[in-house]
Amino acid sequence: MEIAQDIHEQCGPLFGTSRVKAHRLAHGVALSDIVAQVRALYEIDGKPPPRLGETLLSAYESGYKRPGPEYLHYLCAVYRVEPDVLGFRSPCICGRGHAVRVSAAPVPQPRAPERPHVREPDAPLVGAIITRAEERPWVTVNDQRGLDRADGPLSIDVGEEDIVLRRTLLQLLAGAGVALDGQFLGAVDNLRRKMDDTLVGATVSPTMLDQWEETTYGYGQQYQATPSLRMLCDVLLDFSEVRRMCDKRQPVELQERLCRIAAQLSGLSGLIMINLGDHRLARSFFRTARTAADETGDRQLRAWVTVRESLVPMYYGDPREALHLARKAQDLAGRTPGVAAAMAPAVEARALGMLAMRGRGDAAPSARRALVRGRSVFDQLSKADTSDLVFGFTDRQMAFYEGDTFTNLGDHKHGDEVLSHALTLYAPTDRVDLTLVRLDRAMCKLHAGHPDAALSAGQEAILDLPPDHRSDILVHRARQIGAAVSARHGDIPRLKEFNEALAGPWVTSPTAEQPGPPSEQV
Repeated sequence: MEIAQDIHEQCGPLFGTSRVKAHRLAHGVALSDIVAQVRALYEIDGKPPPRLGETLLSAYESGYKRPGPEYLHYLCAVYRVEPDVLGFRSPCICGRGHAVRVSAAPVPQPRAPERPHVREPDAPLVGAIITRAEERPWVTVNDQRGLDRADGPLSIDVGEEDIVLRRTLLQLLAGAGVALDGQFLGAVDNLRRKMDDTLVGATVSPTMLDQWEETTYGYGQQYQATPSLRMLCDVLLDFSEVRRMCDKRQPVELQERLCRIAAQLSGLSGLIMINLGDHRLARSFFRTARTAADETGDRQLRAWVTVRESLVPMYYGDPREALHLARKAQDLAGRTPGVAAAMAPAVEARALGMLAMRGRGDAAPSARRALVRGRSVFDQLSKADTSDLVFGFTDRQMAFYEGDTFTNLGDHKHGDEVLSHALTLYAPTDRVDLTLVRLDRAMCKLHAGHPDAALSAGQEAILDLPPDHRSDILVHRARQIGAAVSARHGDIPRLKEFNEALAGPWVTSPTAEQPGPPSEQV
């Protein structure tokens, strides 16, 4: 107790070391060891395992939270002191003292004992702070890199994934052609898995988080102007840095912001993987984004992740799944006007339009009603919400979604009018959506009975792109036009030229699938 008092008096004014943290440091144990002892006491008392973890215990030590009566009782039992000695001015619920009562259960010195501590049959476990030797052998402070994960500096954890990403980025900057091989995709997925691992596992300043948030939102402005593979390398290198910060649990008020950044970067990575044609990795990144978003408790962020995930089945799967995810996003968004609340009905309308094209009779009127709902919410969005292509929902995106829905519903005249208006709203650098709009207009020409014009417009939309912007999602969509022409008009002469033009050597995902039969086209 005297050592703990000295630590508090010496370090409190300089570093803000609380009394409860001073006791842990005096015993030379880590947060995980205290958690283990509390759990052991719960087990002895026949209670279910507590939800106390390192994050919550760190919040108690930092003063951001105060333990409830039950947790306070067990902390006092572990440290064998009264609540006021730990800095909490309230009596313990047990009504008994927790001072040293049993000499047979001393607190071990910071060296591993030669034999395990044995408690006398009638001696309580209270106060027997014992580290788990098989997991954390006793070492001196000088030999251990951060005895406590929450106290030590960030470790240097540059993995093989970072090396692969940096090498790929250098090759792209040098103008070399880069293919999406197994090594690159493996590195991408390993990095995502590491984020999954560390999200459930402190040292970052609010200023640093401000910079990360600015960087993350900056990607929203660059998203469509930068080639997808180059963008993916940049985003994942920052994603890797954020993962390293997540690896050490932060103070409560900073942890939420860090998890928000992780969710946004993971969701953005999922969008890029959609563009590159790897829908499996896209789904994995959205799953990671959901895990990070759940940590924040922000329903609007979770709704944004869900509605963005709905684009995976929209382009590479079943529109019924896209419809389900869009409606789930609306439930998460609730009645509050926001990005997801406006985008989700528009996605729902597109999915219903696709189902109407496949012959579902009730889909067309439902799609039109969904567009009306989406437009109603969209008109209530702030300027900030309508100015970002990734984390917001812009007027040009809304026009694109409306035009795409009308096209799928067979209303090609109205669809072409809306899509023509959307073209005037997009900047030349918004290459992904701009090309998708042009391809939708080509589909309108097909609906109007002009297959040759549709093929020419589709081919021109792809060939007008710089080679490094011809991502899989665009080529995939163009091939769907060719499949639809073949289904309606057979192998017309113009179709052979179109297919040959789309067989060029631009980079696409090695996992990209061939277009399905016309009835399954997006």
